[in-house]
Amino acid sequence: MTLGGDPVAVRAAALEWLRQVTMDGDLDVTRERLAGDFTVDGVRFPLVDRGRGIRKPAGWDAALSITTAFPKSGEARPYDDAEGPDGLHRYKLRRDDRGRAENQGLRVAMAQQLPLMWFYGVAPGQFRAIFPVFVVGEERDQEQFVLALTEEQRAITPGSVVEDATRRYLISQTRRRLHQPVFASQVMLAYKTHCAVCKLAFRRLLDAAHIVPDTQPGGDPIVSNGLALCKIHHAAFDANVLGIRPDYVVEIHQRLLDEIDGPMLRHGLQDHHRQPLMYLPRRRADLPDPQRLGQRYDQFCVA
Repeated sequence: MTLGGDPVAVRAAALEWLRQVTMDGDLDVTRERLAGDFTVDGVRFPLVDRGRGIRKPAGWDAALSITTAFPKSGEARPYDDAEGPDGLHRYKLRRDDRGRAENQGLRVAMAQQLPLMWFYGVAPGQFRAIFPVFVVGEERDQEQFVLALTEEQRAITPGSVVEDATRRYLISQTRRRLHQPVFASQVMLAYKTHCAVCKLAFRRLLDAAHIVPDTQPGGDPIVSNGLALCKIHHAAFDANVLGIRPDYVVEIHQRLLDEIDGPMLRHGLQDHHRQPLMYLPRRRADLPDPQRLGQRYDQFCVA
């Protein structure tokens, strides 16, 4: 593309490239692609910097992207306290000397209300892209910026007092734009894009299901509280006509076992009654939490 190095044009082109590569944010993207596949006037133009959380291209005043790296320990990153009393998400500043120019780049992006790309690590070298996001405030005493992930969030004054219902609504938007997609990516990686019940491996027909819903205590966005399920088994699980015991055995509710219908009911549901899950993660830490399964199975039993 011929952009002449114009930051406005390059930013717009980068956002469009990212939209196409990730199918509008639905697919993960690797660090390798982010660092090497986007070009400007035939020259490679990285969208991320290795070892840096903020990408401010040379010669630019404003930042282009921010990155949240996948933790080396592999531990989950809870989000319960990531939002402030105003319902908006926070992003920490760089605290070292090298981060001064990058932090200033975010301040310029905030002043000009420029759209940013946020690359959130879901595995080593693999990211979920959340875009566009905007910096709408800075809390220097807490060394953090305030982010808006939706247009409704951009209308909120950072640090303002909002009603509980408004805060819950704003946080639900962050869950939808950030936490749920990241959770889905991590669950799909753990299950190698297979349904736990039937082993179907077609991504567009798979969902990441919470064992304990994220609206309830214990409904954390961690892989051990998740299951990769195909659409039909996800719907059946949510409707409590399919249960999964803590020993990873499937049960089908008696009212479905008594039904007589076509092959979808017979092979898709009834044949899985009292059969073990067909696919489980290899890492012990990613296995479904038996305690959470037990809590959910109790609901199935009384449904």
